[in-house]
Amino acid sequence: MTDAAPPDPPHAVPDPVAAEQTESQQRRTDAEAPAEGLQMDQEMKIADSVEDGGLLESSMRLKPHEAQSYRKKALWVSLVSIVITIMLAIAAFTVSIMRHSASAFGFAFDAALDVLSSAIVLWRYSNAAAVHSAHREYIACVILGVVFILSSLCIMGKAVHDLATKLLPEVDDFLFSVSIISGLLCITLAVIKFMLGRVLTSRALITDGFNSLVGGVMGFSILISAEVFKHEPQVWYLDGAIGVLIGLIILAYGVKLLLDMVPRLRQTRNYERFE
Repeated sequence: MTDAAPPDPPHAVPDPVAAEQTESQQRRTDAEAPAEGLQMDQEMKIADSVEDGGLLESSMRLKPHEAQSYRKKALWVSLVSIVITIMLAIAAFTVSIMRHSASAFGFAFDAALDVLSSAIVLWRYSNAAAVHSAHREYIACVILGVVFILSSLCIMGKAVHDLATKLLPEVDDFLFSVSIISGLLCITLAVIKFMLGRVLTSRALITDGFNSLVGGVMGFSILISAEVFKHEPQVWYLDGAIGVLIGLIILAYGVKLLLDMVPRLRQTRNYERFE
């Protein structure tokens, strides 16, 4: 006697409510992606229109009292940077003359450039009413671009001269101390300037921070080239090569800054009322 075949399982009946919810959720997901892209495009267009109207993007992000607070911080950082870099420039020029170091000369020149760039930032934020002024920002950036180009030519000229004459650097504890102190101080200043520049959407502050960062790298490069020369005298050209490299970096940044800022300066020349 054979057992009866088990009955077929009943077919599951789809829940119309669950199906409708799934379909609605899918439609929402599909709609969110283009909506997010559209929102980003709108924010970029608003930021561009704000700058075209003579204001920086920070005018949309910061409340008036916040903007003034960050402006004062930028002024204090610039003042401290001027004092520190003046002392570092004097020490580095002394090392460059006494030890015949091209990278020390490059750092000293960069420190002098840092003093000038911080002074330009001081002017940029000296007017409380112009904290969001795009025109004032672009003027500062154009001046910085010109100064960067001129300074890079001087740095590369000195480094190429030392390479051509095969000038050998001298190494001692004084050189070691100057390179360590200058490297740490400049990198610390660079980080603070980058943070303030990002909050204030200030290309001038970011450029000043970049210059401080270059100064920090050059400070450590003095130590690296000196230590390499101490153990491998045949690599005497490293010091001059670093000077040429730093000069090229500063030159490229200065040219890029001018290419970006000169057209914007022309666009915002009608908004000098913020001065």
